[in-house]
Amino acid sequence: MTFHNIFSKTEKAANEQEDNKKVKIIIDDREKNSLVPSELIRLGFQIDFQHLPIGDYLINNIAIERKTTSDLKSSIINKRIFAQMQELKQYPLHLLIIEGNKEFLFNNEILNLNAIKGFLLSSQINYKIPIIFSQNEKDTALYISLLAKRKEHKEISINPKKRSLDKEEQVQYILEGFPNIGPVKARALIKKFSSLKNIINASKIELEEILGKNTSTFLELTN
Repeated sequence: MTFHNIFSKTEKAANEQEDNKKVKIIIDDREKNSLVPSELIRLGFQIDFQHLPIGDYLINNIAIERKTTSDLKSSIINKRIFAQMQELKQYPLHLLIIEGNKEFLFNNEILNLNAIKGFLLSSQINYKIPIIFSQNEKDTALYISLLAKRKEHKEISINPKKRSLDKEEQVQYILEGFPNIGPVKARALIKKFSSLKNIINASKIELEEILGKNTSTFLELTN
């Protein structure tokens, strides 16, 4: 007669919970309204809410930015996402989780489909930041829990050593702070005029070749 250990699954779950307790996940305090932290607690992880200057979650020295599909769309429109991705790269390991219905992301009247595709290409090619699509908050928590179970446990720093930007990157960073100037236009301006001083001193006609109808706004802010 074969006897089955009816407690094996329960014991396995208990052991897993004990292992999870050894791992601390630092979470940005603005994530308190999300269900992700409570799901991580249910899975047995230690969590610590702090105000994070970069990312929403830190685990094993991996910085994770979490965006719902609606938040991502507004972040693309106001270009906040590009600054966030640049900051995320200050961590050697980084990840962007896009949470929610992909249909909602790609089928909408607010944001052009090409803008979404352009962002996805830019994140992979220009910023080299991996993207994971999760279905919901529970799914997001599961992805984070898998990362938390990795064996390479390193000390977590909420203030990573900032990577020094070269001169061209500094100019690009400044240009992208202006309305309606993204990475593509910023790099085009740098290629054409070489320096920030030359860009600011350029004529309206010269700038219109790249900035088009947004030239007047740029000139108002720089003069």
